[in-house]
Amino acid sequence: MPQRLQRLAALSLAALAIAFAAPMGAQAATTVASKEAQTRYPIVLVHGLMGFDSILGVDYWYQITDALRKSGATVLVAKVSAVNDNDVRGEQLLQQLKSWQAAKGYGKFNLIGHSQGGPTARYAAGVAPGLVASVTAVGGPHVIDTSLPPDGIMQLLSTQPGLFTSAGALIDWLSGSSKLPQDPAALAAWASDTAAFNARFQAGAPTQPCGQGPELASNGIYYYSATGNQAKTNAWDLLDGILKEATVPSDGLVTVCAAHWGKVLRDDYPWNHLDEVNQTFGLIGKGAPDPVAFYVQQAGRLKSKGL
Repeated sequence: MPQRLQRLAALSLAALAIAFAAPMGAQAATTVASKEAQTRYPIVLVHGLMGFDSILGVDYWYQITDALRKSGATVLVAKVSAVNDNDVRGEQLLQQLKSWQAAKGYGKFNLIGHSQGGPTARYAAGVAPGLVASVTAVGGPHVIDTSLPPDGIMQLLSTQPGLFTSAGALIDWLSGSSKLPQDPAALAAWASDTAAFNARFQAGAPTQPCGQGPELASNGIYYYSATGNQAKTNAWDLLDGILKEATVPSDGLVTVCAAHWGKVLRDDYPWNHLDEVNQTFGLIGKGAPDPVAFYVQQAGRLKSKGL
C-alpha cells in the first residue's frame, strides 16, 4: 500500500482504534464536584472529521464530558456525519439544537467544536445566531491554503473517496447513527475553497492573517479558539504515528494559524491534534497541561460572561 494511503487509512480508522483499544469501563478523571463550569446555557460538544459521540462506551471527548458535568455544566454531545461538508453537518447540528430546545426549553447553547467541529459550529451560529451564545473552536481548520501542495489527506479525498465513505459509514454505524450520509466529494469541495465558506460566515474572523478576531462579534455571539502546536508528544501513543510534522507550527494536522478564530486563547499548547480531546486515553506529553482542565476553564470563562 502506498505510504499516503497507509497514512489516511490509519487516520480514517483512528477513531475505531480509540474505541476498541480502551478497556471497557474505563474511568473518567476525578474532578471535585463544584459549580466552576455551571454555565447559563448548555455546552454542546461537536466532533470533527471521522469523529463520533461514543463507541462501545468510549467517548470521543475522553473524560472531558464527565469533568464538565462534575464541575456543574449541562453537557450535550452532538453527533453529525463522520465525513461530510460543514453545511450538511451544520444542518444536522441545528436539528439537534432545536430538538433539545423544544424538549428542555433551553434558550441558547455554547458550542465547542474540535477539528472540523469548529467550522461546523460556526455554520450553525451563522444560520441561527439566536440559538448560539458562543463558539469555541479547538484545533479547527478554518483556513486551508490551496496554494501549498496538498497533503496526503486532501489528495486521497479526490483519489480514494471510497475509503472515506466506508470508514465514515462504519464509524457512524458503530456509534448508532447509521443513517447519517457520507459525502467525501462535498468535504473536498469545502476544503478546496475555505475562503468561500468564511465569506459566508465571517463572524469572529481574524482581522489579519494569523491574527485574532473579535471576542464578541457583531451577531452577538462570543468566539474563541485554541490549538496545540506539536505533532509528536508521547512515544507510547501509537496514534501519534498518523500525525505529521509540518514546515510551520501545527498540531500534526492543522496549522496554528489556520486554527485562529475569534479571541485566541492560546495557540502554543504542547498538544497534538488528538491530545486536544485527551486522546489517546490521556497519553499527552510529559508536563503538558491537562486538556480536560482546559475545557473546564473555558466553561468557567463562559460562565463569567453570563453565558
